[in-house]
Amino acid sequence: MDHTTGGGDSRKRIAGHGVRGAALLGALALVFLLVLVSLAVGARSVPLETVWRVLWHDDGSPEAIIVWRLRMPRTVLAVAIGAALALAGVVMQAITRNPLAEPGIIGVNSGASFAVVLAIAAFRVTSVSGYIWFAFAGAVLAALLVHSLTAGATRGSHRTRLVLAGAALSASLGAGTGIVTMFDTTAFDSYRFWVVGSLENRGSEALTAALPFIAAGAVIALALGPALNALALGDETGAALGLRVPWVRAAGFLAIMLLCGASTAAAGPIAFVGLVVPHVLRLLLGPDLRRLLVFAVPGGAILVLLSDIAGRVIARPGEMEVGIVTAFVGAPVLLWLVVGRREATA
Repeated sequence: MDHTTGGGDSRKRIAGHGVRGAALLGALALVFLLVLVSLAVGARSVPLETVWRVLWHDDGSPEAIIVWRLRMPRTVLAVAIGAALALAGVVMQAITRNPLAEPGIIGVNSGASFAVVLAIAAFRVTSVSGYIWFAFAGAVLAALLVHSLTAGATRGSHRTRLVLAGAALSASLGAGTGIVTMFDTTAFDSYRFWVVGSLENRGSEALTAALPFIAAGAVIALALGPALNALALGDETGAALGLRVPWVRAAGFLAIMLLCGASTAAAGPIAFVGLVVPHVLRLLLGPDLRRLLVFAVPGGAILVLLSDIAGRVIARPGEMEVGIVTAFVGAPVLLWLVVGRREATA
């Protein structure tokens, strides 16, 4: 009887792994399809069969130039930024145990943005490779400040204090950014195209500067999966299981800073990706953070690619910035989550 039950459980686990493996392959296939569409769609459309041909053979034609030099860096950057922001959202929600936590909500993006404005205004830095370090510094300082403000909170009030501290910090940094750009027209001209969160005119320089840091943050985040599962049981339980809780939190914040700092420096603040993707994946896959982290990579890429493509189609022959499109998607989701949680609590 026990052997039969054990065999049935094993078969269920194997079937579950097979379904998740097929789902992951399907998500990656969708990412590949959206990459092809992204290479084809724009002010000048390129047929998909032509995109496929020039991908295998760069013949120097105008279509090949459009695909390889103009749209390929932008498309790869969209994939990298989407994956980075989704991973950062999963890690942030796990280490804070707050389902509404997202790098933009707790002030990390605002810190990076304010640092970039200072770099432009004070040092006349205008290249991504130059101000990416300022973005990292701003993200780190914002994360450390919010963490210090919530360090003494009890477990019951920690979530509320985290959101409030992040909102207050974001407002303060936003006011500082407004003051700087108000009195410095050069900084304003450079900043206004960056702050909306755009992939337009982001060439290979942005990709080259951001990709190594996104890759490092992604490796750290994916490696933290088992530890974050233990941390989800509570600090005391995790410590009893042999988890070094302070080290796990430090590694998680390091991953968030790398992922968000590089993404924000490359394309500006793109909000709600780190909130929407983890919640959708949690509804589909359950709470296992190892699965969520793996599926966050294609999930974030799909959302940003879809938003970027939609922005190019909606406002043709111009385009709507990807940050605006993700805000249209993310804001209703955030309201739904807040209202749903309030009704569930009541």
